[in-house]
Formats: sequence, C-alpha cells, structure tokens
Amino acid sequence: MGYSVTWSVFENGEALAEGLAGHVAEVLETAVARRGVALLAVSGGTTPARFFRALSAAMIPWPKVIVTLVDERLVDESSPRSNAGLVRANLLQRSAAAATFVPLFTHGQTAEAVAEAADLVLRNQPWPLDVAVLGMGADGHTASFFPDARGLDTLLDPSSGRLVLPVHAESAGEPRLTLSLPALANAGLPVVHIEGKAKRKVLEEVISGADAPIGRVLAAARQTPAIYWAP
Repeated sequence: MGYSVTWSVFENGEALAEGLAGHVAEVLETAVARRGVALLAVSGGTTPARFFRALSAAMIPWPKVIVTLVDERLVDESSPRSNAGLVRANLLQRSAAAATFVPLFTHGQTAEAVAEAADLVLRNQPWPLDVAVLGMGADGHTASFFPDARGLDTLLDPSSGRLVLPVHAESAGEPRLTLSLPALANAGLPVVHIEGKAKRKVLEEVISGADAPIGRVLAAARQTPAIYWAP
C-alpha cells in the first residue's frame, strides 16, 4: 500500500505500557517546549489501561497538555463502556490530573447532533495532534472505522473537513463518534498499540496489502506510524 511502519516489540504487556508511556511523554514534553501546549488523543478498549496508568505518573508539564479521545460510544461516562470513563479512572490521575480533558460525548438526540457538537468544541483546540494512540480490533478496525460501518468510504475520506464524525455499524453495538481520517493522519506521532499474536498477524497482513480500515489510516499518516506490540 506504499507506506512503512516501525515496530517496537516488548516481552509483555507491562513492559509495553511502560515503553509506550515513556515515548509518548517525551513527545508531549517536546511539544510543550516547542509550542507551549500539547494535544494527545487516546483510544479505549481492553489494552490501554496499563499504558494510561504508566503515563499518568510521567513528570511532564501536564497543565499544558490537552487530552481528547480517538473515538467514543454514545454512552454516559458512568457506563463501563465509556472511553471517557476509562480515561478519567486510569489516565487523569496522579500528575496527569492537571491535564485538560476534552471528551467527545455530550447528551443529544442523535449521533449526528452529538458529533456536530463535539466537532465545534474540538475546533477550539490546538491542532494538529501531537500524538494519536490508536488501537485495532481483530476485524482490522481502528478508531470507530468498522468494516461494516454505514458509509465507510465517506468516513475514511482523506479530504473530509470534519474533525468528528458519527458512526453507525452493527458490529459496534451502540452508535459511535470518531475523529476523522485527516484529524488522525496529521498527528505528529501516530501509534498503534496492540497485544497478542492474533492482532499482530492481522496487522502484518494489512501492511502487506490486505484491505482493512486500519490500513487506510496508516497509509494516510503524514509521519511514519509506530507499532507498539507485545505477545
């Protein structure tokens, strides 16, 4: 597909979390020194909690760091399925409690209305992202770009003028919100954070040319994506 990636391989999930946290902290600190602020987007799911806890202890200028989400479910933060709830409980603790958090979900009647509201809020943030930490599902989805999403080609439009888009996909369960492809592709450091041999196999197949949403995101990235993986 005409793109390259770098691999950082760790013995286990704990070492992976520490290694990724160290790299992300370094990039955020450099961004603050360069432009006075840093913008970080993180993902939910089952893998990031250890990484969040490791990053929360980093001694960087957190009051100048803004944290937002790569994607979100249309659920309240009290739900165990809320990415915002996961971030508040695991990342916005210790030193990182001083960061500014900009969630995507607000109460609204439709995913489209909530996405429009989130889009307006995020336009006031200091783009581009300094770091985008992506996950990946076994189906090759990343962010909320699910293979069965309604209007997937529109969601993955590299010329989209939106920052936040609504997503409807049967495999996703509830409706979702996701950062757009351009918002993610312009990140100074695009990272894919995954664990397990099965996910590595999927990602290697995508990098070799198999079609999946994550491949389209990686191909669009302006900087070389960094893959952080442990068995």
